[in-house]
Amino acid sequence: MDVFVFSLHNYDFLTDNSVGSVLNALATIYIGALAIYVSNKEFERWYHRHRGQHPGEIFVLIWSALVFVLIIGDLAWENNYELPNAVISSYIAVLTILAVTKKSKQMYLARQVKSKVRR
Repeated sequence: MDVFVFSLHNYDFLTDNSVGSVLNALATIYIGALAIYVSNKEFERWYHRHRGQHPGEIFVLIWSALVFVLIIGDLAWENNYELPNAVISSYIAVLTILAVTKKSKQMYLARQVKSKVRR
């Protein structure tokens, strides 16, 4: 889904907001799906079922690069593109979700250390 979302944002940029109305609906679905996915991963972590590692920092870097490219591209090409609210709201949601999961992981690791000290 991420590749599709990034591709659609790039297409919207290249075609001067031709799919702007679709981006708002897509952002809502995307943020909801991301929140469900991350919540599930956090529950698995806390109930010791967490498998694998998917660093959220890389995901945020990709989003940051997308936003940066869209802003710089708009300034450089002086086209009629307007950065959609969907891009900004998705980016803020991704940053927020990363911050919450980082704190959750930190709390989980602290709890693990405490439980080992008690033994």
